[in-house]
Amino acid sequence: ALIDKPDKDCKGDIQAGAVKRLAKLARKFRSRRINAGALTLASPEVKFVLDSESLNPTDVQAYTLYEANALVEEFMLLANVTVAKKILRHYPTLSILRRHPAPNRSMFDGLIQKAKTRGISICIDDSKKLADSLDAAAEITSDDPYLNQLLRILSTRCMSPAQYFCSGEYQAKDWHHYGLAAPVYTHFTSPIRRYADVCVHRLLAAAIGVAPLPVFLSSKSYLHDLAANMNRRHRAAQLAGRASVQLHTLIFFAGGDEGEGGGVKEEDAYVLDVETASMSEPSFTVMVPRYGIEGRVRLTKIAINDECLVRDPENHRLGYKDAATGKIMASVSVFDRVRVRIWVRSTRDRKELVVDLLEPKILANPHVKDDDVDTEMGASTVTSGGKKKKKKQRISK
Repeated sequence: ALIDKPDKDCKGDIQAGAVKRLAKLARKFRSRRINAGALTLASPEVKFVLDSESLNPTDVQAYTLYEANALVEEFMLLANVTVAKKILRHYPTLSILRRHPAPNRSMFDGLIQKAKTRGISICIDDSKKLADSLDAAAEITSDDPYLNQLLRILSTRCMSPAQYFCSGEYQAKDWHHYGLAAPVYTHFTSPIRRYADVCVHRLLAAAIGVAPLPVFLSSKSYLHDLAANMNRRHRAAQLAGRASVQLHTLIFFAGGDEGEGGGVKEEDAYVLDVETASMSEPSFTVMVPRYGIEGRVRLTKIAINDECLVRDPENHRLGYKDAATGKIMASVSVFDRVRVRIWVRSTRDRKELVVDLLEPKILANPHVKDDDVDTEMGASTVTSGGKKKKKKQRISK
């Protein structure tokens, strides 16, 4: 609210004036980073609204980022870069830094090929060209803004993870952080939740004469083992976070329509990958933006050897043709928007999140020829007590 407050209303308001000046500086810092090649990436993060008593999820919401978030981020990045330079000047072979290597082209090949099917060209020669490619893609996909966000999510997945390291183990040219376009970078701003930041604080304290450098931070062999352990722990924390999201997502969709959670939901989804290999199960992977989840959609009504099934690996597409005319009646390609149903299949010993295709209807069930034919495809739901009940759904052609 303070950032958006008109200047004329800020006269005499010291706090509002200070925040607005910080925001102005943050915009300049961000512009400078972007011009240097820093990437603006994305992730499908969501947050859960929990019941105050049971702590079970009652709603799933996407994170909303405001300019205030960007303001804090810019000054945190500035602090991290500044501290990295400071400790390097004093301890050129003992500094704990964070590097992000440039991606291997082979890791991007799949995404580059998929993007070409939509007329999008992605260049990864350096971070600046990749950033420009993603910005140019925003214009091509302007009719559906989420497509550009999806490209940025997939681009993130094509990159190698950033790593902690001891400055004495790598040459200066290998210290570079690709995603931030920063020659040197470290983690300094979050010592309450990351041990790497604690170590960097100790290095900085020694560099400015506040405290002596701990003996263990004077050993390169110790720092090597420490960085390796921090990388392992960081990866483990990421996996634990994802597992927590998966668990809460399952609980949410298993909650039932009248109990806690969401029960069966119908949502728009975007195709991430299409299985086009010969004699493979007709299926494709989707991302559901509303809930930030991915799932495999299996076309169970189409046989693997169905002569009407059209596999198009070059265009990452599955289609279904009319047996008499050979005309494609319906198809799904990478980045297409489809309609899906999300529900939980419950057995005696496990629960599984299921994503069924609703539209295109012909791919969901090509054998339905009459508007009045009932089908039970995707009609299983799970009550909050875990018992299944059947309800028929009328599917039109």
